[in-house]
Amino acid sequence: MTRALLPLLTLSLIASASAQQAKELRLGVFPNVTHAAGLVGVQRGLIQKNLPDGVKLVIKEFANGSQINEAFAAGAIDAAYVGPGPAMNAFMRGVPIQVYAGAANAGAVLVARKDSGVRNVKGLSGKKVAVPTRGSTQDISLRHLLHENGLKATDEGGTVSIVPIDPANMPAAFAAKQVDAALVQEPWGAVMETQGAKLIVNEKGIWEGGNYTTTVLTVNTKYAAANADTVKGLLKGHLAAINYIKGSNAGAQKSIAEQIYAFTGKRPNTNELFKALARTRVTWDINLKTLAEYAQLNKEAGFARDVPDLNRFVNLDLIRSLAK
Repeated sequence: MTRALLPLLTLSLIASASAQQAKELRLGVFPNVTHAAGLVGVQRGLIQKNLPDGVKLVIKEFANGSQINEAFAAGAIDAAYVGPGPAMNAFMRGVPIQVYAGAANAGAVLVARKDSGVRNVKGLSGKKVAVPTRGSTQDISLRHLLHENGLKATDEGGTVSIVPIDPANMPAAFAAKQVDAALVQEPWGAVMETQGAKLIVNEKGIWEGGNYTTTVLTVNTKYAAANADTVKGLLKGHLAAINYIKGSNAGAQKSIAEQIYAFTGKRPNTNELFKALARTRVTWDINLKTLAEYAQLNKEAGFARDVPDLNRFVNLDLIRSLAK
């Protein structure tokens, strides 16, 4: 082979690789109402509709942020709806991701088994409390609540045992009396209330009156650089789903129920979804002030040694331009 042909071959290989990368978008989603934009966007085809021709949407269901981080680190997904806690921890460990949009504020509650004897946060002393996973947004929020009430987790030398359980499995864990309480995303808090659980702290009492981000839309930065049109389409679909949810509560409930059932085999009822959506603010925007404060909480909880540079971690330029 002559040297003159080498540059042409190199360019051909690069073009071929780029074309291969652009054939699909692998998107991670949780079966939670805090991921309503993703659930509705997938179930109603709004995300797929906005992707470039020839790009297939591949949906991957996850139960918690730890699984998402592992998938991003392994190159198994290109984008995901995930809590800001796990996202910022992955970012600070060098995983090539960036937040391109918010997805939901609030949407998590603290509930306790009716027979647990827990009536307030102080009553959690000596109890077992479920969270989705260690280092999750709910784990960090719970530790902050405990500290505000003079308590600590057992791994901090305190008296409250924090137990990781996938949200969709928490109702069964309550029924089996494996845990006494849970700080969990909707609709699972509402589902447990239907089963007799007591609401201890509502979504506004968890932190900052509910004005805090619980879900963000993250994208692998290498994928974004190579597939700008696909990422733009993803964000268009994200916005379309948010607008649909805001315009049709009943339609959103149906789509969320269908997608959660497809993921888990469990279908929240209308009353549970109505309550769950009322406790969740679906939005593409992010309050950077509260996100910075949350990063400090994440550090205080011991899940990170520092806080991320939000100018590098978050990039809302594209979603803002599309939302105009």
